[in-house]
Amino acid sequence: DIAVITRPDGSKVTLGQIAILTDGFEDTDLQVSTQGKPAVFIQIYRVANQSALEVAASVKEYVRSIRNDLPEGMDIVYFRDMSVILKSRINLLVRNMALGLIIVVVLLSLFLNFKLAFWVMMGIPISFATALWLLPAFGISINMISLFAFILILGIVVDDAIVIAENVYRKREMGLPAFESAVQGAAQVSRPVIFAILTTIAAFWPLLMVSGTRGNIMRNIPVVVILVLAGSLVEALLILPAHLSRSRFGKPSGVTGDKMGKRADRLLRQIIRGPYRKLLALCLRWRYATFAIGLAILIITVGMITGGRIRMTIFPKMDADHLTCSVVMPPGTPASRTNEILRSIEQAAIAVMKEAESKRPEGSPPVMENYFSLIGVHMTGRGPMSSTSSGGHLAQVHVKLLEGEKRNIKAMYLAGKWRKKVGHIIDAESVTFQGQLGHSSVPIEVHLSSRDHVKLVEAVEDMKERLREYPGLTDINDNYMPGKEEMQLKLKPGARSLGITLNDLAQQVRGAFYGAEALRLQLGQDEVKVLVRYPDGERRSPGSIRDMRIRTPDGTEIPFCRVAEVNTVRGYATITRTHRHRVIAVTADVEEGRANPKEVNFDLEINILPRMRETHPEIGFDIEGAGREDREFLQSVLRSFILALFLIYALLAIPFKSFAQPLIVMAAIPFGMVGAVLGHVIMGYDITMMSLFGMVGLSGVVVNDSLILIEATNSIHKGGKTHIDAISTASSLRFRAIILTSITTFGGLTPMLLERSIQARFLIPMAAGLGWGILFATGITLLIIPSLYLILEDIHRLTGRIFRHPAR
Repeated sequence: DIAVITRPDGSKVTLGQIAILTDGFEDTDLQVSTQGKPAVFIQIYRVANQSALEVAASVKEYVRSIRNDLPEGMDIVYFRDMSVILKSRINLLVRNMALGLIIVVVLLSLFLNFKLAFWVMMGIPISFATALWLLPAFGISINMISLFAFILILGIVVDDAIVIAENVYRKREMGLPAFESAVQGAAQVSRPVIFAILTTIAAFWPLLMVSGTRGNIMRNIPVVVILVLAGSLVEALLILPAHLSRSRFGKPSGVTGDKMGKRADRLLRQIIRGPYRKLLALCLRWRYATFAIGLAILIITVGMITGGRIRMTIFPKMDADHLTCSVVMPPGTPASRTNEILRSIEQAAIAVMKEAESKRPEGSPPVMENYFSLIGVHMTGRGPMSSTSSGGHLAQVHVKLLEGEKRNIKAMYLAGKWRKKVGHIIDAESVTFQGQLGHSSVPIEVHLSSRDHVKLVEAVEDMKERLREYPGLTDINDNYMPGKEEMQLKLKPGARSLGITLNDLAQQVRGAFYGAEALRLQLGQDEVKVLVRYPDGERRSPGSIRDMRIRTPDGTEIPFCRVAEVNTVRGYATITRTHRHRVIAVTADVEEGRANPKEVNFDLEINILPRMRETHPEIGFDIEGAGREDREFLQSVLRSFILALFLIYALLAIPFKSFAQPLIVMAAIPFGMVGAVLGHVIMGYDITMMSLFGMVGLSGVVVNDSLILIEATNSIHKGGKTHIDAISTASSLRFRAIILTSITTFGGLTPMLLERSIQARFLIPMAAGLGWGILFATGITLLIIPSLYLILEDIHRLTGRIFRHPAR
């Protein structure tokens, strides 16, 4: 949506498939200005069969074409071009995808063979093409989330191809012919590869069932991941072996030359034969101590989360390129008074921007590009007329900032400075400042309910005072809005004996001041109503109602004061009820870096609300807003995670034909979570909604290496070797494949992890959770999983002795 400014002539312009509609501002309280000059907004909506970028380009071209034809002193500009954000995000993701692809190819070429790496890399475009072909069938478009899903899967998609190619390469090193090495190499690892892909799909599939708006947005990720993995599985099992059977490759060459490739291969072999085998032997000998150390790290990590050392912000604030100040005055406030308040807020904004510009290098572009103001309505989404309420008591100031990458000053920081500059407006009901992208729920929201309105208002004020004690909470308000002053009529006891009801009284008073219909006249096609009412002079004074006469059913007229009394009181602008109880919401915003919404909501629920219930026993208290949404979201993700674990276990039990060995493989999952949490600590990010999605997906990815390791161990053990020899041989045998799958996954995500763009801050936590989790889980797979394998065999031998069965 783009708001542009032009002459308010009520015209309608059609440009291709774009309808530009002007809002007819007939309300006298509504005033729109930009840079202090009167203006009017034109609103542009995107049609279903056009992209946002196409709409924006067409509008900009239209604006350029008519600007020179406007009368002198008239201008037309586009103010809020949301397509800029979309375009920058798409460019960001495409750039990171290209860099990740290059890193994956370089890593593969370095440790394998350039030709081998080339055919493995070819699986990426084939798998991506498969997903792009099928996405329309699932209603998924190319957007920010779906593009990020492609980056997320970039390193994972080659895991199955790496395992197959590495095994074929090893067969070729053993001297087998090209065709036989391709057939035997692919067939030997086909079963673990199939189930590795299925476990990853099983981890992402439950994310489709996450409820709420956030679940609908994140639905793009599991759909893209599942389709890409399905395409990669077909490519790795059928197409890749065919390419490898016809490819001639010998010793590693590497993209940087034969010497570097040989050195990398030699270094990897030395690590396997030297430090790794010695460390593995030590861990296997002290397997219970090894497992205890890993368990201790897991417990410490969980304690850091539950103890608040590592913060969790489910839906973090994203810095925007515009600031908004919304003012609500008491209903009935004249537009002139609201205008005074608005002008002072505008001057405060200008002063804050000048102060920010003074700290920037000389010659830098201005921080504030322009601003506009509204009186009479709040812009709450699609244009200034989308608000559900209007009146001269409402006002807004919108400030357009320089793009975030160019100003190096956070919008939320400027919003805080603006808030302090404005200070406290005594007669305002609420003044809120916003500098984040999007319109997420209020971080802190408590609903108070009661049938006693007086006590409810007292509890609301008490609640607001308690919230002010929290450092970092700003814009503490409530939604109780006293209405305009009104005259309430009440019958006296003797009125009913005269046959007068409250309905009769109300109708006669309305007829006297508004008018009662006497007759209707037909004038051509029009019907004209004739109303009879008091003269203008008798309707101007509120005291005139006490001087009027009320007619009884028998036609007698008696003074108003004999049958009724009138009281002037302030009414209600809105009344909110839940279960027949009146509800008032107390809300607060959170200043980033000084307070955490989850911690504040938790403290409110545990400490503050119980004391409030003791002080105000007739009041009901409930945590709503983002607090409730976060709780429901966490429960939904937890259900998805439990379902993913069940599906992974069921799939692992099929190839292993065991109930115990899948537990060994799945032991990598909690340790992978440790890596994901430590990754957030290293990069300085809180755990967010995207982090949780990444961790659920991580549960399927980290078991792949363990699955391949235990599958190879079982195969070697069946050949006649002991358990300790089997696990030692299998660990050395699969070391290269495990290392390659891990570093390629991390390498594919590295550009995103190193990204410093504001547009990427929302996505980085998921990449951090998945990337660092897989990297940490690699060490777990190579050391703790072998130890757990022998511990399981120790348990089998112990139970065999107890129940007098031969040791397995």
